[in-house]
Amino acid sequence: MELIYWSMLLLGGIFSSWTRLVAAEEEVLMNTKTETSDLKWTIFSQDKSESQWEEVSGLDEENNSVRTYQICQTDSLSSQWLRSGFIQRRGASQVYVEMRFTMMECSSRTSHHRSCKETFNLYYYQADSNEATASYPPWMENPYTKEAQGSCVEHAAQQGPRPRPPKLFCGEDGQWVGQPTTSCACLPGFEPVEGQTRCTACPVGQFKSGTEGQCRSCPGSSQATIRGASTCACRSGFLRAETDPADTPCTQPPSAPRRIKHYRNGTTHTLKWNEPLDNGGRTDLSYSVRCSVCRSAKGSCLPCGDSVSYQPAQDGLLDQWVEVRGLLPHTTYIFTIQALNGVSSRSAKDPASDSINFTTNHEEPSLRSVTWKSESTESSLTLHWSVPAQPHYNILQYELRYCEKERRSESQCFYTESNRSQAVLTDLRRATQYEVQVRARTLAGYSSFSPAAVFRTLPDGHASASQFLVPGILIAVGMLLLVIFVFVAAYCIRRHSRVKDPDLSDKSSQYFSGQGVKVYIDPFTYEDPNEAVREFAKEIDVSFVKIEEVIGAGEFGEVCRGRLKVPGKKENYVAIKTLKGGYTDKQRRDFLSEASIMGQFQHPNIIHLEGIITASCPVMILTEFMENGALDSFLRLNDSQFTPIQLVGMLRGIASGMKYLAEMSYVHRDLAARNILINSNLVCKVSDFGLSRFLQENSSDPTYTSSLGGKIPIRWTAPEAIAFRKFTSASDVWSYGIVMPSYPLLDQRAPLSLSPCSSIGEWLRAIKMERYEDSFLQAGFNSIDQLGQITTQDLLHMGVTLAGHQRKILSSIQTMTFQNKGTATVTF
Repeated sequence: MELIYWSMLLLGGIFSSWTRLVAAEEEVLMNTKTETSDLKWTIFSQDKSESQWEEVSGLDEENNSVRTYQICQTDSLSSQWLRSGFIQRRGASQVYVEMRFTMMECSSRTSHHRSCKETFNLYYYQADSNEATASYPPWMENPYTKEAQGSCVEHAAQQGPRPRPPKLFCGEDGQWVGQPTTSCACLPGFEPVEGQTRCTACPVGQFKSGTEGQCRSCPGSSQATIRGASTCACRSGFLRAETDPADTPCTQPPSAPRRIKHYRNGTTHTLKWNEPLDNGGRTDLSYSVRCSVCRSAKGSCLPCGDSVSYQPAQDGLLDQWVEVRGLLPHTTYIFTIQALNGVSSRSAKDPASDSINFTTNHEEPSLRSVTWKSESTESSLTLHWSVPAQPHYNILQYELRYCEKERRSESQCFYTESNRSQAVLTDLRRATQYEVQVRARTLAGYSSFSPAAVFRTLPDGHASASQFLVPGILIAVGMLLLVIFVFVAAYCIRRHSRVKDPDLSDKSSQYFSGQGVKVYIDPFTYEDPNEAVREFAKEIDVSFVKIEEVIGAGEFGEVCRGRLKVPGKKENYVAIKTLKGGYTDKQRRDFLSEASIMGQFQHPNIIHLEGIITASCPVMILTEFMENGALDSFLRLNDSQFTPIQLVGMLRGIASGMKYLAEMSYVHRDLAARNILINSNLVCKVSDFGLSRFLQENSSDPTYTSSLGGKIPIRWTAPEAIAFRKFTSASDVWSYGIVMPSYPLLDQRAPLSLSPCSSIGEWLRAIKMERYEDSFLQAGFNSIDQLGQITTQDLLHMGVTLAGHQRKILSSIQTMTFQNKGTATVTF
């Protein structure tokens, strides 16, 4: 039933009766006036308000007791529904409904409200059984429609990935509502007629391959001899390829190629021909070459073996030419050119073809098995090769082709000629693999290149055994004498000092003074800085590297420890510097410039560059891994655990590395204990080339002047460098002199009363670490004098977790300590 809109409190009653009229006879289907028990009709409130229909007993106009429903409506626009129970029709063809109700007139209200209503809306729902629930039929005012299901007509079926049966809506007035929805379509071979209500078969001579559209006439060279054809069969002699649609015409294989011609250039034979006169009605024309060799005039011909090669290919040729190599001398060959298209493979006949025969004369040299011998240096390869004896021809000359293995392309390959079976390749890159091929020239021309052989140049500081055998023996004898001398000296020192000193590592006391030291080349002098990176640094495949953990942070990103496993070599630990994301081109150049600097150095006391990774993100620099880290923190953590001999050995290693840099006309500019790395064998190596620059070798005053505002390490820098911003190898010597007394003084935490800073906050601001001021004060460090007792663990407890910040704070404290102990000396 329908809701009532009320504007104020209203007492209403409903009296309903249903009647049946049949042939002037009337039958009461339902009369609530005669009911004596509860009607129990269903009520529904749209807004779930407290004001709802309520069943009560009341009096009609004749003072008879009747059951009624009433509602006290509030001033709202909500809908209040009332629905009777199921009423049996009992064969009635017409039903009359009489309703009686009372309500207050809207005009009698003191204030009119737009929700006031004096009428009811009556709805009925026809059903075959009592199927009503609390929510069904739906509480709505829309007219009722019924969904009717259908089926596809004959010769039709549902289509698509989600087929749907036909569906149409029947209205409350018995009329169809809207348009039908369906996925039915006529099957292949049938087309829709009579307003798409029936499917009829395609007539003879027509076809329909799909479910869409109408029947069409058969394409060329095909026919349909029955009704309802989905495809048209090809006529005799015509074919259709597997990939051809059903509506394409049938075609034929092409006719034979025409006018084959033979050309000879040394041992290379070229065959050319013209297109067939008839391509069979297709455009996918191609050619195949078949070769037969005839050993004698009366004997039968056999197919050619794998020794014959074809360029560009033997099958699937799109152009009308082919080059043939590898033919035997003084032999008759027959070459057959076949014309093919898309239906040739479906034809029962052999492809149409034409042939040509000719006899070869000179023999082509063959270098399929070459034996190599090689000797290598840093920039050259000496190669010797031997080929199998060839009785039928004489080799006039050899030609070699060599390319870098990792950059192999025709544009980057080089060629050289030799009249003998040996050659020397010069101006090669150090520690680089090269692929080498050779071919021979005879009267018949050049042969094919031999299979590639791989050779490798030596890194700096290495030479072939045959070239330096005698000097190697002399060096070995000299080293033996040196070891004996060292043992004797150590014995004497122990005897006099009665102190047990461990053996000095031969690595920790090495000086690199090899002959022919190269001169350092500043990467910034290159027009393209990337060229310097490619020249001095080796690119490593990222798949060879495995990062294990982060061990620190630098200016450009994180520093990690990882493993490098190059195929064919032993797996090694490496230190990995990464370039953080969001970098600029300048930051990338500055980051990689350090790699192009380190790549020029080969010395046991200079950090060794393993390679770089630029082909993937992040960009990385890989160096050898130094287990004990920076020298300053290593000595600080191992307080008073080293003898003077061990400390002197470390200093000698640093001096050896700096001497090597000076001989290469290289100024480091930032030599400090924090930039010296030490490995598990206590070998010290110079690192961190971020502030280094090239020293002009021919200048009368060889110096480097930094740009205005450039960073200069004040605590370790020579006075003239601070005053005039000029750096020489002499200023590196000054920095080395600062490093020397730091060894015995690193563990002495003297008071810092001579510091120019008067408070902890002023000192932290001076080194731009003011963010940790509160942490220092909370930890109990209230004056400068207390800083001499601070350790790395203290910094960790205070929240200074970044390795770079720890190094900066400890370095500043160490510098102030050295200034206060400026009168201390060390005797070597």
